[in-house]
Amino acid sequence: MSQNADDHRVKDNLVQLRCHFTWGLQIEGSEMPDLENRVLDQIEFLDSKYNVGIHNLLAYVKHLKGQNDEALESLKEAEDLIQTECAGQSDVRSVVTWGNFAWVYYHMGRLADVQAHLDKVEDTCKKFANLFRYRMECPEMDCEEGWALLKCGGKNYERAKACFEKALEVDPENPEFNTGYAITAYRLDSFKSAVKGHKGSSLHLLRKAVSLNPEDTYVKVLLALKLQDEGQGEEGEKYIKEALDNISSQTYVIRYVAKFYRRRGSLEKALQLFKTALQATPTSAFLHHQIGLCYKGQMIRIKSAANMKPTGQDREKVDRLVQLALHEFEKALTLKPTFDLAYIDLAEMYAESGHLEKAEDTFQKVLCMTTIDDYTQQQLHYRYGRFQEYHRDSKDKAITHYLKGLKIEEMSHSREKILNALEKLAKRCINRNVRVVESFSLLGLVHKLKGEVSDALLCYEKALRLAADLNPMF
Repeated sequence: MSQNADDHRVKDNLVQLRCHFTWGLQIEGSEMPDLENRVLDQIEFLDSKYNVGIHNLLAYVKHLKGQNDEALESLKEAEDLIQTECAGQSDVRSVVTWGNFAWVYYHMGRLADVQAHLDKVEDTCKKFANLFRYRMECPEMDCEEGWALLKCGGKNYERAKACFEKALEVDPENPEFNTGYAITAYRLDSFKSAVKGHKGSSLHLLRKAVSLNPEDTYVKVLLALKLQDEGQGEEGEKYIKEALDNISSQTYVIRYVAKFYRRRGSLEKALQLFKTALQATPTSAFLHHQIGLCYKGQMIRIKSAANMKPTGQDREKVDRLVQLALHEFEKALTLKPTFDLAYIDLAEMYAESGHLEKAEDTFQKVLCMTTIDDYTQQQLHYRYGRFQEYHRDSKDKAITHYLKGLKIEEMSHSREKILNALEKLAKRCINRNVRVVESFSLLGLVHKLKGEVSDALLCYEKALRLAADLNPMF
């Protein structure tokens, strides 16, 4: 009884700690290998002032994999880094690491070591006159929580943003807090960039973070990408060149430099940079996906120049690029099985290569996913509808998925594409005198959703007249 009572008492104390074990990080099991790869890449290749938190996160991932001895090694590395990275704040910055130590030791059944680390946390809380025995309340802790949430994927971004905002309320000019807040805002903007007219909030935040952290190349390349989003690519390239001049972080940030050039249409230059980055970080799902997009872009460029009907050497080049893209998308999904956009790109490449059943199966995998955000869902229904319309010759299924995409009411670029696709499909059917009543009704819906009320009414009236002609009342 006494041992059980001790265990319960210790557990009650542990849940008060602020650390990776109590922050409710949302990490799916299938995401674990990719998360671990990204953490290891950052530790090895990103020249950052904020490495303590990433070692703590690695320890947590190791624990989740059942590797508690390795978790302890990562925590010891974090503890060593605190002395060099956080001079003058070592006690406060150590609280998260001590909390993680306590939890790992608890899972190993080493209660004396648990208590030793709880005592360290308690002493620090007393030293800084905290109200709680084991819970440290200060902006540095909010910042640590924000970094952990940020690294664990999109489901955690809103909470990460709230953590950095809370820290900035206390210290608005803190370089680290501003960096974390700007990166989080950029990631959230990227989620919402599909929304037509969405400007986002990260541009001025990234500018401020760069001014406070002029040596941070990672933030610079994100600022460059955001400037590109806003149509200010020339200014963005200035930061890209500055990032390339910084040798220490080049291996890590080069992937974002390459993304900048890919989006600009400089596909050959982007491919060269992506492949350079891949040599150092071969397990990056992001890199494999981006390389696949470069091959896909080159394929589209050749097809467009040949009026979508390449022959001879052009046909051979297209076929080779499709196979290269397929390989990269498949590799990305092996490394990150939850990579929704990679599934969509892979499905389209299967269709391009004539493997329609593989394309269908791949689309179905992503259609069954339950964690996709609205913007990706809308894009998925548009691209699957296109597959049904042009590869399966199934207008009914195409219309079904176009309409499903329209049910997501946010006015995005994908929604605009769906409206245009429906309009073209309906007009083709009318011109061919196929299902004319339904086609005029669809055309009326398109005009209505575009705000073209008078055109919508004309189409609906025509549909009603035709329906009456086809079904006269006796």
